[in-house]
Amino acid sequence: MSEERSPIKPQKRVISVQDISCVGKCSLTVALPILSACGIETSILPTAVLSTHTGGFTGYTFHDLTSEIEPIVAHWRMLGLRADALYTGYLGSDEQLALMGKFFDEFGGKGTIVMVDPAMADAGKLYPAFDQKFALGMRDLVAKADLTCPNLTEASFMLEKEYPGDQAGDYDQAYIEQMLRDLAALGPKQVVLTGVTFEEGKVGAAAYDAQANSFDYYFTERVEGYYHGTGDIYSSALLGAILNDKSLKEAIKVACDFTLGAIKRTQALGTDPKYGVDFEREIPALIKELGL
Repeated sequence: MSEERSPIKPQKRVISVQDISCVGKCSLTVALPILSACGIETSILPTAVLSTHTGGFTGYTFHDLTSEIEPIVAHWRMLGLRADALYTGYLGSDEQLALMGKFFDEFGGKGTIVMVDPAMADAGKLYPAFDQKFALGMRDLVAKADLTCPNLTEASFMLEKEYPGDQAGDYDQAYIEQMLRDLAALGPKQVVLTGVTFEEGKVGAAAYDAQANSFDYYFTERVEGYYHGTGDIYSSALLGAILNDKSLKEAIKVACDFTLGAIKRTQALGTDPKYGVDFEREIPALIKELGL
């Protein structure tokens, strides 16, 4: 007997707005395959093309595509293109932030999830290309989102708070829940805060649904070291789970487990983490967890 398949549903479409780093798995080169593996048609709006990502590599090339954004969007407007979700990751300038605000206004709305991953900082510091003015511009973009998923550093910069640290004991649950409420007060109905830890050796995500006024947490083992692209992997898996009708509580688990699995594969192989993590061979586990 052939294996029984679940009923075929209409395919959903995401438009992902990020850069393309040709080497070093991050941004669109992880968002596209992960969302596609989740059964989602993934259209892209590339903001720049780089020979490698900027973390750990030197001498990389960079080609800004800001001037291409409006002509691409104009063509989509002519086509009457719509999407089930709009998803922004790394945006490289104040001008791109402004363009995305207009893009959300036109292509968002009822039935479309707007998700902003404010990829701009980590470990208590903004990325070298950014300053506090950019962080506040990102805050304005997050205000237009339905869902946002900053790490603790990004949340601190947007809320103009001192970074609390990333070790167990640096903050408590009340601190995290107030931060989640403050982020939701900017505009998004759902907030996921990554890199949260209350216990040594554990790290995970905290989620807040403002409409239900409910909090959820999920933790996995903490793997020491810095692995490039894992934030993009997490946010892509999170959105993929939500578009497969998982609750926010279920989605943070799916994304945490998938990201941890990719990190552990990379750690076991001993490969240079600046090239990204082995998420590709973790995709079958993601598909199984989503029941596809």
